[in-house]
Amino acid sequence: MEYIALLMFVSVCIVLLAGYPVAFTLAGVALAFAFIGDMTGTFDHSFLQALPNRLFGIMTNTTLVAVPLFVFMGVMLERSKVAENLLDTMAMMFGSLRGGLGISVIVVGMLLAASTGIVGATVVTMGLLSLPTMLRRHYHPGIATGTICASGTLGQIIPPSIILVLLGDVLSSAYQQAQLEMGLFSPDTVSVGDLFVGAIIPGLLLVCLYVIWIMLVAVFKPEYVPAIPEDERNEFKGKDLYIKAIKVLFPPLLLIFAVLGSIIAGFATPTEAASVGAMGAILLAISQKQFSIQILKDVMRSTTNVTSMVFMIFIGASVFSLVFRGFGGDETVRELLTSLPGGEFGALLVVMIVIFLLGFILDFIEITFVVVPIVGPVLLAMDIDPVWLGIMIAINLQTSFLTPPFGFALFYLRGVAPDYVTTMQIYKGVIPFIGIQLLALSILAIWPSLATWLPDMVYGQ
Repeated sequence: MEYIALLMFVSVCIVLLAGYPVAFTLAGVALAFAFIGDMTGTFDHSFLQALPNRLFGIMTNTTLVAVPLFVFMGVMLERSKVAENLLDTMAMMFGSLRGGLGISVIVVGMLLAASTGIVGATVVTMGLLSLPTMLRRHYHPGIATGTICASGTLGQIIPPSIILVLLGDVLSSAYQQAQLEMGLFSPDTVSVGDLFVGAIIPGLLLVCLYVIWIMLVAVFKPEYVPAIPEDERNEFKGKDLYIKAIKVLFPPLLLIFAVLGSIIAGFATPTEAASVGAMGAILLAISQKQFSIQILKDVMRSTTNVTSMVFMIFIGASVFSLVFRGFGGDETVRELLTSLPGGEFGALLVVMIVIFLLGFILDFIEITFVVVPIVGPVLLAMDIDPVWLGIMIAINLQTSFLTPPFGFALFYLRGVAPDYVTTMQIYKGVIPFIGIQLLALSILAIWPSLATWLPDMVYGQ
């Protein structure tokens, strides 16, 4: 039966590659295997009796309320021209430096990541706004496209991130399950807030490594990242530039502080902070004179579409996990990981490689809902810190977003890039940033305290 569970997982990947919707693929393949298993006597259909309780748990989970609120916040900010104003101002501030425009794109990507948390929206927005500007100012196409893709995927790791919300909920259940299996009947908990706080230092580390790379290119290949021409900079010299910078930077920074600050200070849960962010995004759009009833309707429609997709995948994943467990798949995975050489390190390395490879064909939502519940309890039972594990998975998924040929960020940028920018230039441009991602992942693996120190300090664990 354990091989049937693995065959079911492979079947899901094949059907997804054929282009079928994720949510219905997960549920449909699982139910088909359950029907065949019931007919052949290899599956106990009583496992599916737990499905109503699973669905009710999804419906009443207050943590997941943060998903539509953060999506609303991100889509509303996308309409408020925050990115456009930030990019123009930051480019003029750093424009006198070689690589200054690239650094500006990274900084704006960081601010958008901390404001929206939606990778696709950030990559597309940055591609539309900054790629033509960088190419017009004679940036190398590979450097320009790689910088945009990498900075756009920061929304995966820098809070408030949708993936951290989903990972926090899934890891919380996995952590409790692992502790109960270890005989701890008063289990500790891990929250979305823990992951948000734990992701701050690794996220800033990635930003610093990106900036260092651009600076190295400016030193060794200055023709790839030229400075903005003097005549363009002269228009913005003087105190007017700094006044404009303050005006442009203050609103999004205030919003970030309100969302993350309220969580870190303990004034609000992530769900409550998400509501603050959604309201703040509306006020910011009003202040930018980018708000109307029609825009509100469009934003709500987009939010409903994304949220419906997420929860349908969650329901499909619940069906899949029940059938997978009914075939003994969880026991197979546990035996496989615990029998690997290298113990805890070997198991974690294999899981990270599998998640990285799955990131080529599955979105982060499917991996979070399908893979993490299977491997999470096994790894956490090995006394791996859940916050550190969550941040490692998030950075790993971010890396797979960048990796050719199937990286989602590459597809997003390819869709908005000019025809004269080739796909191969985009692929070559992200390779150094993939190396940076792997370096950051290695640093975090060697020093787990980069992810655990701040939550320990904030929450006194």
